[in-house]
Amino acid sequence: MIAPDELRLLRCPAPRCGAPLRDDGAALACASCGARWPVVDGLPRLYREELVRGNDRLLRFIYDRFAALHDVSVQVLIPLFQTEGTERALRDAYVHRMALDALRPHADGSPVRVLEVGAGTGANLSLVRDALPRTLPVEYWAMDLSASMLAQLRRRVARDPGVVPGDGRVRLAMADAHALPYPAHSFDRVFHIGGIGGYRDPAGALAEMARVAAPGTPVVVVDEQLDPARSHTLYHRAMFRAVTFYDRDPHCPREHVPAGAVDVVEEAASRFFYCLSFRMPA
Repeated sequence: MIAPDELRLLRCPAPRCGAPLRDDGAALACASCGARWPVVDGLPRLYREELVRGNDRLLRFIYDRFAALHDVSVQVLIPLFQTEGTERALRDAYVHRMALDALRPHADGSPVRVLEVGAGTGANLSLVRDALPRTLPVEYWAMDLSASMLAQLRRRVARDPGVVPGDGRVRLAMADAHALPYPAHSFDRVFHIGGIGGYRDPAGALAEMARVAAPGTPVVVVDEQLDPARSHTLYHRAMFRAVTFYDRDPHCPREHVPAGAVDVVEEAASRFFYCLSFRMPA
């Protein structure tokens, strides 16, 4: 059973559909195209398995099997490979770009919503919580394609319920970033950390993030790129290649930012990571 406030925002991700869904007790059903989407352990699975291919399938396979080791690997290996900085310093660099402290209640009383695309184990929950205005009521929405990573996120919340921003609930879905199951202009902040370089269609994923973002809101994307403004040793280049084995040309996908975007900013978040942000005008 899906909570009514979640169901109101979910949409059918079938191609050229996007109609509202209803919970019939066994699945989420679309009255428009007839598609049915299973709900497993309270988690709606809003994606087509046959569309998960190439790197999408490879990376999901890896995440599903090593989800329990993901956080400690990031905390230890990334600073070791970069020979500088910390995981927290990297995360602080992109949280700044999200301008969460500028969020304010909506005049019409509708909820302020934050969407994390590819939320993984939920490592960003506490950072978003700490950056938001203290008394602002917020809905936190998160999706990922890996069931094991979302299971780790749920364990994180169970261990520390206070880690969740806003009203204390994370509204979860298993979904494909290339077909987000939400209506246009639904979120006041949209961000994605550490995966778009492995997506089968980065341009399509950026277009989807732009579609669901409210006009003027920052869309923030972070992934691997060797900082082009710095020199790198052979060790750095070898470690970076090991981290990005799945991508022939790991770089900031600025060329795929949707047409018409404004305030496009590309910057180095660390030696191995870029931060790309933009907004879509009204």
